[in-house]
Amino acid sequence: MSTDGFFVNRGISVKVSELTKVYKTSAEEVRALKGIEWEVGPGEAVAFMGPSGCGKTTLLNLLGGVDHPSDGQIQVGDQNLTSLSEREMERYRLLRVGFVFQFFNLIPTLTALENLELPMLIAGIAPSERVKRCEGLLQMVGLGEKMNKRPEELSGGEQQRVAVALALANDPALILADEPTGNLDTENTTAIAALFAFLAERHGKTVIMASHDPKAVEQFKKVYHMRDGRFI
Repeated sequence: MSTDGFFVNRGISVKVSELTKVYKTSAEEVRALKGIEWEVGPGEAVAFMGPSGCGKTTLLNLLGGVDHPSDGQIQVGDQNLTSLSEREMERYRLLRVGFVFQFFNLIPTLTALENLELPMLIAGIAPSERVKRCEGLLQMVGLGEKMNKRPEELSGGEQQRVAVALALANDPALILADEPTGNLDTENTTAIAALFAFLAERHGKTVIMASHDPKAVEQFKKVYHMRDGRFI
């Protein structure tokens, strides 16, 4: 993966203070996060583990600007997410954060290259630059020869590699991965986890991954554990 000079934006720090998230229904109140204090340095690759319902996905959604906290602060680089307008939050999600999920979220009628072009198109990147960048990203994840394949023509591991490349389309400083290996076998789990570690070590990206799979976190130097809305 010869990608020196390919990325411009380096990783950013992430810090949460007294972070709380409460979901209210007519029947009950669920405290998904309970006053979390947590910090990740720029360019670190960290993982956190925990059982279903412990707050992993809630935390990632808050860090990614997909949801809003009930209380507390979220500082990502020089931005306090709790003070951003909706328009500023949209730009934050488009340009500063890359998401990778358990389900690949690729558009089935588009090729791998066309899937990668979409966020670049929204960001206003010129067509020639889009194609060049898409080709480079797909080469980086080992799919240079399959860039014109549609998702159904790719294996599960290959689709997740496309999803990682898609998360990197607009050169974000922060990569958030929510159970990205949940649908993969052991070999592909190791490969995807190694790719995340590579992005931090070689390119200085900040990578935060949530997983319940011990195999997936072996590549990470820092692994935290969550239970009942808190780190333990």
